[in-house]
Amino acid sequence: MFYLISYDISIDQRRLKVARLLEGYGQRVLESVFECDLEPAAYRQLRQKLNRLIKTDEGDRLRIYQLCNACRYHIEVIGEGPPPETSPDIYIF
Repeated sequence: MFYLISYDISIDQRRLKVARLLEGYGQRVLESVFECDLEPAAYRQLRQKLNRLIKTDEGDRLRIYQLCNACRYHIEVIGEGPPPETSPDIYIF
């Protein structure tokens, strides 16, 4: 499934930890926005890790948008930036 994840975190150290975590799951497309193409197990693992990092009582905000496969092909990129994240197709014969 394709996810768009954005965050607003004021504490520099925590913001850096979240960014590093997300870099392991997808690609940064804007300063605090990542696109991730994840299998269900990888998404669950990411959510668990994010739950441990995000401190809503300290003002952290995180948004995760789940996009259908058809929706990802309607993403427009205006200006510089990478194309939408895609996982390679793997075939085993």
